[in-house]
Amino acid sequence: MEQTTYHTEEGTLVFLLPQRVDSASAPDVENAIDKARTMFPDFPVVLDCSRLEYISSSGLRVILRLKKAAADTSLIEVSPEVYDILEMTGFTEMMDVRKAFRTFSTEGCEIIGQGSNGIIYRIDQETIVKAYRNPEALDEIRNEQQLARTAFILGIPTAIPYDVVRIASGGYGSVFELLDAAPLSSLLLEGKLTVEEAAERSIALLKTIHSTTVRPGSVPDMRLTALNWAAFLREYLEPDLSDKLERLLTGMPEDLHMLHGDYHIRNILMQNDELLLIDMDTICHGHPVFELASMYNDYIGYGELDPSVSPAFFGISQETATEFWNRSLHLYCGDLDASTIRSISEKAQVIGYMRIMRRSIRRIGFADETGRALIENCHRHLRELLPKIDSLLF
Repeated sequence: MEQTTYHTEEGTLVFLLPQRVDSASAPDVENAIDKARTMFPDFPVVLDCSRLEYISSSGLRVILRLKKAAADTSLIEVSPEVYDILEMTGFTEMMDVRKAFRTFSTEGCEIIGQGSNGIIYRIDQETIVKAYRNPEALDEIRNEQQLARTAFILGIPTAIPYDVVRIASGGYGSVFELLDAAPLSSLLLEGKLTVEEAAERSIALLKTIHSTTVRPGSVPDMRLTALNWAAFLREYLEPDLSDKLERLLTGMPEDLHMLHGDYHIRNILMQNDELLLIDMDTICHGHPVFELASMYNDYIGYGELDPSVSPAFFGISQETATEFWNRSLHLYCGDLDASTIRSISEKAQVIGYMRIMRRSIRRIGFADETGRALIENCHRHLRELLPKIDSLLF
């Protein structure tokens, strides 16, 4: 019979459970746990279930008694079969229970989407995986899963992650099932869609998103995020510009309309002639100007000083990316006259350049020539735009 072994790890008492914890083995398992806990009575307890294939009601009672004695008990590396038992009996509601993760390799896989938090790979014809950049991203994954479910329930066509996996090169990922879905960027590159066709489809979906309202507190408020950006830049902007920027943002009322937050042609997939959204960790609410600002950055702002950005990120030229932005903006604005559309673009650019400036300072800094150029370019645009804008609303 396998023995229950233990070791201590960073102030935690970790027990490796045997293959079976049933009426025959449960007393020995409980004795081993109790004996070790007398030596480390104040240590949190982790039950490593990587060997565990079966647990009976006797075994469940051992865990229940342990939970009562050590409130911070948790279970890790739980197989799907054992997890189902724990979920059915209510244990997943009373304690931290973590499933064992499958391991996926993304080496050589096609990249079909990319954002600040992760890269989305096609593993095979039916499966895509979002690999998170943060190696300790489990909380981020749970947050994105919740945001995706929120959007889906509200009628937004989005891929729902159905599993969490380890990435062979490190970190974690979310698994989605997508049959024959391709990002709009690929369809543009392959000539299967024209700029006009892709823009029409994406803007139709965007208007659906923006017409959807969310419950207060269910997703982040983009205005508060932008105010944090402005506060960060106070040290780097002239006082009159900084005051104006914060005044414009503070003057915006609360807006509960949904925003995707990272809406571009690599995060919009076509499946069976229907569009589907991925990369849902940026879902938020706010005025549409914030969405347009993000889109402006993706298609123009980030590549303004480096025309290789769009080909590297989207697979299309900077000229095509600019054309896509202009056509998308006109479709979004509808029958508005040219001067009004230009004004809306400038409002979006204020937020866009504020965001790029903050990002460049934090990620690159002034010591790097590229960073200095990006920061100064954003600063120049803000000096030109802010004096002539009295409101970010439209």
